[in-house]
Amino acid sequence: MAQINPSILSADFARLAEEARRVEGSDGVAGADWLHVDVMDNHFVPNLTLGPPVVESLRRATDIPLDCHLMIEEPDRWAPGYVEAGAGSVTFHAEAAAAPVRLAREIRAKGARASMALKPATPIEPYEDLLPELDMLLVMTVEPGFGGQAFLDIMLPKIRRTRQLIDKHGLEMWLQVDGGVSASTIERCAEAGADVFVAGSAVYGAEDPAAAVRALRRQAEEAAGPGREG
Repeated sequence: MAQINPSILSADFARLAEEARRVEGSDGVAGADWLHVDVMDNHFVPNLTLGPPVVESLRRATDIPLDCHLMIEEPDRWAPGYVEAGAGSVTFHAEAAAAPVRLAREIRAKGARASMALKPATPIEPYEDLLPELDMLLVMTVEPGFGGQAFLDIMLPKIRRTRQLIDKHGLEMWLQVDGGVSASTIERCAEAGADVFVAGSAVYGAEDPAAAVRALRRQAEEAAGPGREG
């Protein structure tokens, strides 16, 4: 089953609690699977967003689990604090982590799902042996740092190779894509093997964000075909 994780990077930061509620399900109708929280430190990427206090506030404001994507330096030092703040999944970047296996194990030990992200130019193959330590692998389909960027089609072969490695090892891990995911790109991502989709403006730019979530999920599931579970 495809999962849709709306990114609050495209939401109104002055009304985050309300924006979170706009993608929740209601009356038995499914909403967002996770709320994607982009954390940027103006060092690893050229942008500055939010930190653990905002994550704590969001955790109190919504029942949607929080998927924190840490685009920061020294994630080995800071990532565990996001679990303590209420994140259900914490993603660190392979390019920034000093000891990714140790960090993934620490995140898991604290009770969250551990995920590792790869920037567009970072290949998956050197990290094949690390995959069993992870619950999710994030393939960035834009350069991290800013929302609203155009989807990089050249990442589709990398998504396919990552799915092949996951299947090769028989892992029950998720494959997430983040960057430029929309109604015009999500099917290609799903066909390539992704099953978790971060969507920013495609959701929060819609008149009805919750309906946009459901429409994207339908597209992804139809494109993936039968037999793949998220």
